[in-house]
Amino acid sequence: MLRIRQAVLVARDFDAAVEALRATLPLAEPFNDPEVAQFGLRNGVMALGDTFVEVISPVQDGTAAGRHLERIGGDGGYMVMFQLDDIAAARARIRRLGLRVVYELDREGDTDIHLHPADVPGAIVALDRMDHPASWRWAGPAWVAKAPAQIGPGHVTGATLTAREPTKLASTWAAALGAEAQGDRIALDGGELRFVPGERDGISAFHLEGLAADFAFGGIRFLGV
Repeated sequence: MLRIRQAVLVARDFDAAVEALRATLPLAEPFNDPEVAQFGLRNGVMALGDTFVEVISPVQDGTAAGRHLERIGGDGGYMVMFQLDDIAAARARIRRLGLRVVYELDREGDTDIHLHPADVPGAIVALDRMDHPASWRWAGPAWVAKAPAQIGPGHVTGATLTAREPTKLASTWAAALGAEAQGDRIALDGGELRFVPGERDGISAFHLEGLAADFAFGGIRFLGV
């Protein structure tokens, strides 16, 4: 398994961002994780089918998210969270490639590993394994050790990243993910990552199945597939 499970956006105005996204996407009620306060953040994780869209906003000075907002000049993409099966192989791959880990959490068989964005440029890449694959602990109690009986429509399938060197960046991401790049694309379960020319390395779009029409939020687009 290698799929995008959660798309993470950063926004200056948390409430306005959540309202704008929920007005356009069939997102569930946001789960606000109190644990993100340790990073000086406020967040909301919203289910889209069995995938998730998260908004984070800095609530104090000096956060990584705040610095990212300054770099990109406004709201936009921040992190891509991938679900995979073999976390031991992922850890071995991280060591072999010399990738730095900026955050790691293991809880009751569920694992979340964040890679340093200087080592895998373009976004924070998170590698996650759930003890129960259909569950997603980071979305709150309803998703711990199970998935809710009722799940709404749509889901995140992929992403587009701009890159100064698209093929090179695709190769870097593929190595970190344990996948193979086909030129400027990486195949995922049910979707793909695309790398296109741009002035900087960063997320430019997320791909969504079930989206009626493309739309933009800050510096990122949501594209129907």
